Amino acid sequence: MSNTFFFTRLQYESGDWDVDQRMPSNVLNSLVEYTTLKVDTQEKIIPLSSDEIFQCPFCYLSGHKLVQFTKKERENFKKYVNNGGFVFVDDCNHDIDGLFAKSFERQMEVIFGADGLKKIPNNHEIYNIFFEFENGPPTTSQELNGWGDDLVHEYLKAIEINGRIGVLYSNKDYGCEWDYDFRNKRWYKNDNTRFAVNIVMYALTS
Repeated sequence: MSNTFFFTRLQYESGDWDVDQRMPSNVLNSLVEYTTLKVDTQEKIIPLSSDEIFQCPFCYLSGHKLVQFTKKERENFKKYVNNGGFVFVDDCNHDIDGLFAKSFERQMEVIFGADGLKKIPNNHEIYNIFFEFENGPPTTSQELNGWGDDLVHEYLKAIEINGRIGVLYSNKDYGCEWDYDFRNKRWYKNDNTRFAVNIVMYALTS
């Protein structure tokens, strides 16, 4: 495996996987800015059904709609995670009852069992591995004033394999929060992509 980090978006046959198109380059820019990682600044899009995913250090999966994995997609997802892979899954609907959330969580039940996906504590290593987030996952503007659901999710969920997160699952819509041209970051008082740096650094070092 190359020692250059690359960002992989997982393409799956159901749903709308191709969301928040500026987010990867924004996150990659932050990795260049804050860390000493060697970074490939071009996002890779790889089908979940492809064995190429086993060469990927970090995968991202998102959408708004139904998640219904094919048999091959399910097999690859399970094998990838069980073999030390890391998938960051973000619900673009930032709700807990939407189609993406319900259908993705159902897929995780099928693959990892009913109690696979669990809340992680807000003092988990992922919140202080690089930048410090004392209160757990940072809140997104979508949660505060997005669709009017007034729903702030105070925790993230994860599937852990041997004490390490293999699937990090968010209903907070970070993808949308980070979906802007990185050159506009200077207008933000606090760089809201810093938590993305933590997620990647955890994936690579834990």
